[in-house]
Amino acid sequence: MTVRLTTLPNGFRIVTEHMPGLASAAVGIWVNAGGRHERPEENGIAHFLEHMAFKGTKRRSALQIAEEIEDVGGYINAYTSREMTAYYARVLEADVPLALDVISDIVLNPAFDPKEIEVERHVILQEIGQALDTPDDIIFDWLQEAAYPDQPIGRTILGPADRVAAFRRGDFESFVATHYGPDQMILSAAGAVDHEALVALATGIFGGLRPVGAPLMLPARWQGLERRETKDLEQVHFALAFEAPGYRDDDVYVSQVYSTALGGGMSSRLFQKIREERGLCYSIFAQASAHEDTGMMTIYAGTSAEEIGDLAGLTIDELKRAADDMTEAEVARARAQMKAGMLMGLESPSSRAERMARMLAIWGRVPGVEEAAEKIDAVTRDAVRAFAARMAQGGRPALALYGPVDRAPGLDQLRMRLAA
Repeated sequence: MTVRLTTLPNGFRIVTEHMPGLASAAVGIWVNAGGRHERPEENGIAHFLEHMAFKGTKRRSALQIAEEIEDVGGYINAYTSREMTAYYARVLEADVPLALDVISDIVLNPAFDPKEIEVERHVILQEIGQALDTPDDIIFDWLQEAAYPDQPIGRTILGPADRVAAFRRGDFESFVATHYGPDQMILSAAGAVDHEALVALATGIFGGLRPVGAPLMLPARWQGLERRETKDLEQVHFALAFEAPGYRDDDVYVSQVYSTALGGGMSSRLFQKIREERGLCYSIFAQASAHEDTGMMTIYAGTSAEEIGDLAGLTIDELKRAADDMTEAEVARARAQMKAGMLMGLESPSSRAERMARMLAIWGRVPGVEEAAEKIDAVTRDAVRAFAARMAQGGRPALALYGPVDRAPGLDQLRMRLAA
């Protein structure tokens, strides 16, 4: 399997990976336009725009968009993140040209029919309401806001209801004109794909477009604040975060190995100590995520109002203990989990297409899977302990709490325990 990359004169990039033996392909367009690229008054528009792409174009109705892909047994979808918006489909090999035609149509030619805007506005307001009713979903938005207050990277991707209620057709057209240029797009495909054929199709569709230039993206500034929301729920939802390396930082693999050893599975420290030994929760985990210039190591758990103090205290203790006695076996197990997860995920053409687009957007190239595996293998126990010590001694955690939180310790208390 070989990754091939072609860049058109206007900056549009086509990256493919042929996977022998597959009868299907994943095809998508990744746009360098997400929540981080919104001005304050635009918060939520990148996500709203993603929805509007499926509500009709100058050539197709919303029903035709769905029918053309599903008539050949494929599926089409999209998502918005803080740094990208993706539009993608999975189809059989013979239908790759159709998939590209439909995806490029919804990206380049959305109709923005005022009636459809109103329909989708109502859908998104329902989505916002559903998120607010899902504690173990909304708490991560609040944690992000506490970590990066008053910054694009800290704002919710869905946007506040009052902003969503105010967007008009001109707002979408302005955002597209600013961000949806060929130099800010990547066509990524994996599976049963022919690179040269795809380049020929893409050249005809995208080759004549004018570049728009790199979008403004404010640097992330970690603050580490607290958000506490009281609600009559069965559990307190607890989310604690520390700033972690971004994708461009060499320590990004160290942070991921550390978070996996700390709370990445049933054998992890947090799971064993807090759930298995003490029975303080049903669910607890740690994970490390990365953006271009920053990252976040997050710990989440849900527990009763009576036991939140014990759970939070033990979590801090485990963070500190990891700096002193993380073992070779734990690090080796975390490395194995990471490599296996990566390789299992990349058995899917959809995962490969997404990985190629993300790596190309970050580094301008697609590192081989072997290179990533080598960097994971290079993470040592001493590096993990040193990283854990930095988290415990120099980190400024952010905290989000939701539910019956009266007995929950505050951020200052947790910082004091961390420093003790």
